[in-house]
Amino acid sequence: MKIKTEIKDTGIGMSKEYLPTLFEPFSREQNTTTGRVGGTGLGMPIVKRMVDLMGGSLEVESEPGKGTVFTFTLMHKIADRKYYSQRIEKVKTSSMRESLSGKHVLLAEDNDLNAEIAVTILEEAGIVIERVEDGIQCVNRVEQMSPGTYDLILMDIQMPNMDGYQAAQCIRHLNDKTRAEIPIIAMTANAFAEDRKRAFDAGMNEHIAKPIDMEKLGAAILSVLKKRESLQTGKNNSINES
Repeated sequence: MKIKTEIKDTGIGMSKEYLPTLFEPFSREQNTTTGRVGGTGLGMPIVKRMVDLMGGSLEVESEPGKGTVFTFTLMHKIADRKYYSQRIEKVKTSSMRESLSGKHVLLAEDNDLNAEIAVTILEEAGIVIERVEDGIQCVNRVEQMSPGTYDLILMDIQMPNMDGYQAAQCIRHLNDKTRAEIPIIAMTANAFAEDRKRAFDAGMNEHIAKPIDMEKLGAAILSVLKKRESLQTGKNNSINES
């Protein structure tokens, strides 16, 4: 089923000359700067990418002083009765956000657009997030910050200077045990078995494929943190019984 949606505003609008560059990252029309309209120029590229990932189309019409009309079209599948009869165990969004709220995550991602998307998704879940741009920065940040500063690391694999695999191995070999054992989730562009194996061989705890799905990412984060908590509880009990 095809659904077409229009969003209209009565804002300052955009010139015809600028429209072809609207969806380019960090692109902003000059009059928005002089008019003190805030923004980084990443909003529309993110929207365009999301619509493209869903197999849809996005169009825009605008005129200075008269506002803008965005039109996007998406194809939606109509579920049958069999779909609704299946009992699928999923983490409820509300409980997931409650469990993730306040967690501190270090994001290692070199691509600005991917990082912007990840930060937006994670912050909506109440996660406190910091970003570094490559593996070297990630390892340095873990070494410099106090042990326990971060609950988890989201590690992109393909990064300049030092990739995610190398960064994970460096962290696992740190002298401080608290830093060395911080949970790490790998983020890759695919979900092949060989990529998962390589991530686990590098000492990572979990692996997810891009584009990021909040439900899958949230479930992965909760699973990794729960396993870590259970492991620490077991160690503490062993020490108390000794």
